[in-house]
Amino acid sequence: MFWTEDVAAKCHGPQIINDSKTPSGRVHVGALRGVLIHDAIFRTLREKGVEARYLFGVDDFDPLDEIPAGKGAHFEKYLGQPLCNVPPPDNSPATDMAEHYIQEFFQIFDELGVKVEKYRMRDIYKSGNFNSAIDTILQNAATVRRVYKEVSNSDRPDTWYPFHAVCEQCGRIGTTEVFAYDGREVSYRCRPDMVKWARGCGHEGRVSPFDGRGKLPWKLEWVAKWVSFPVTIEGAGKDHSTKGGSRDVSAACLRAIFAKEPPLNVPYEFFLVGGAKMSSSRGIGASAREIANLLPPEVLRFLMIRTKPLSPVNFDVKEEGITKLFNEFDRFQSRAVHEKNATPDEACVYRLSELTPEGDYYNANFQLVTALVQMPHLDVVEQITKRKGAPLTEIERRHLDQRIASARVWVEQYAGEEEKTRLQEALPARAQELTAAQRAFLQRMADALPQTPWNDDSLQAKVFEVARLTPIDQPVAFKAIYRVLLDREQGPKAGNLLAFLEPAFVISRFRELPFETLEFWRQTATSEEDLAKWLAQQREKIASSAWTSAMEGNVTSFEITYTLKDGKRQVKRLLLEGKSVENAVSGLLARLQLPPPPGAGGGIVA
Repeated sequence: MFWTEDVAAKCHGPQIINDSKTPSGRVHVGALRGVLIHDAIFRTLREKGVEARYLFGVDDFDPLDEIPAGKGAHFEKYLGQPLCNVPPPDNSPATDMAEHYIQEFFQIFDELGVKVEKYRMRDIYKSGNFNSAIDTILQNAATVRRVYKEVSNSDRPDTWYPFHAVCEQCGRIGTTEVFAYDGREVSYRCRPDMVKWARGCGHEGRVSPFDGRGKLPWKLEWVAKWVSFPVTIEGAGKDHSTKGGSRDVSAACLRAIFAKEPPLNVPYEFFLVGGAKMSSSRGIGASAREIANLLPPEVLRFLMIRTKPLSPVNFDVKEEGITKLFNEFDRFQSRAVHEKNATPDEACVYRLSELTPEGDYYNANFQLVTALVQMPHLDVVEQITKRKGAPLTEIERRHLDQRIASARVWVEQYAGEEEKTRLQEALPARAQELTAAQRAFLQRMADALPQTPWNDDSLQAKVFEVARLTPIDQPVAFKAIYRVLLDREQGPKAGNLLAFLEPAFVISRFRELPFETLEFWRQTATSEEDLAKWLAQQREKIASSAWTSAMEGNVTSFEITYTLKDGKRQVKRLLLEGKSVENAVSGLLARLQLPPPPGAGGGIVA
């Protein structure tokens, strides 16, 4: 079963799923993994007819403990204050810092089809929703201290209470220490040395812990959520789910204080971009907004959901990585809705990736779209319509527009110079590095192209055919094409690329590099021993063969063209040097079991 099915099988009765985010900076893409994991569970439960709600909290009552990258001048003086009380960056229409950053994140929810019931912790506390849980936890402070010691080996003094009051003098919540509770009020001090990232004012006072005058530490805030909402499913990142970690502490406190079992945990690994973990405060990695701009919603959902939660997702924004991602999504789509031969897991992944079911539709290859957007003389929609062979439907046009937008973002913001598809007006200097075999291949392509239909499939097939007849390894042949046209080693499908260009231009470019015949022969020749091995493997597939010979100085090229039963032709070349040509050819004919020539030149046998 797909992993969401495993989770659903453990659920009985109505379910309340919870997730949350502290908006202390621009939200990085890693936070989307938890959002979409919970959404996939929510959708699976609803598919199975299970009553379920998906809650998402804004932890805006948390203190500002890190400054967003590059924003020190604005935010430094507010360190330690609740995020909901911190002014937003200059020129922001938001009411406060928390709203400034969470609104962008929630916009992405809408784009990804994630439907949640939103709540803000400032409202939960100020409404009194947590009053009962706060009182119970404070009355059981000794139990909390014991659990901390037993589960995480964390010592707390007998005067420590699990609560942070909002300082009545400086407004900070991250620098206050509560040391007593009488059932109505907590006694606290705002310590200058409480934390390294903020300095308390030194004030001491007494205040009610209820109705938003303070907050629980986040491990106990978890407990209050689980009891008050009440939560039945809440996953947590790998860093919180280790043995003795925060999740274990919160679960043990819930059992010890409220005699309840914790929600089902779905621990999940990190989301990495190019192998690096993201950090909002240090500006490391990509923001959720940036990745949502890069990937269409269905592809972004697919990226997050298809991997089991306990396996890390490492997204590579280089050309090979992003092309592979789109190709895999297209393969799942084809198998699930076009060919209808998807495995149950593949069908489930695709279904959970869709925003809404759209049935079968034509999707343009992403690498092709990426190449097209870099060719100003071409109309992308016109070219894709031509390749489909019929007008695009409204759904197909919408998905194409998304891929065009994604391709442009990738080219402008992520592609390295070597990855960009720029048609070279003149033969690139690095083309001089091509081998004699690659140059000969290009010359032979130039000879073959005038008789080749100028469309994707015919041109792609011709590349493979000429490579076999040169002979040259296919990857090496493609590199020659990309080098002389794009000054790259790789690029979009060669048949597509050639079809975009004028035939006269391509043929002229392929003829520009001369080659030494002897060097070409030596680079493409095989040995009798290797030829014998190839024949042993392929003899049953061979329909006919023909041979010719040519001479350059004292070197003879003996070239055999094998026609296979599937119609493909393959050339094998042997070199004879410093020998009597007539005797050498006769010996080869005997050893290779080829007939003598019927006349001058080559021989043919059926």
